[in-house]
Amino acid sequence: MIEDTYVSTKDMPWLEFGAGIDFKILRTSQETGAWTVLFRCAKGAAFNPHRHLGGGEYLVLKGRMEVRGGAEKGGITATTGDYGYEPNGVLHDETFFPEPTELYFTNFGAIQFLTPELEPDFVLDFAMLEELGRSAKRQAA
Repeated sequence: MIEDTYVSTKDMPWLEFGAGIDFKILRTSQETGAWTVLFRCAKGAAFNPHRHLGGGEYLVLKGRMEVRGGAEKGGITATTGDYGYEPNGVLHDETFFPEPTELYFTNFGAIQFLTPELEPDFVLDFAMLEELGRSAKRQAA
């Protein structure tokens, strides 16, 4: 029998991603490599440069996110209620959060995070998220 997925996000703990960014894992898929998370980003937090190794999409639930310097610098400024799609292969420099922000994010594959010099740092994918979730459960027990 095929079963649907249900999670009560209010009952889930926030896991630390780093540097003012936390997340909750909503779903991962070994079959497709897709994963969905909620991100909570503190004012002044940022994602390091990264390359999408699978398309991704987001919905800003509250706050503001500036991609490629924001609209003032020719990039994107996404605010509460805005949706965006990021295609496979797109390279983002720092993604900055000038105010507390939460977003719903799904990626259809991995994301390769880079150093400020644009050298490979680590790859975030469904397997890494699953391990982070298991590790958090072990620590809570």
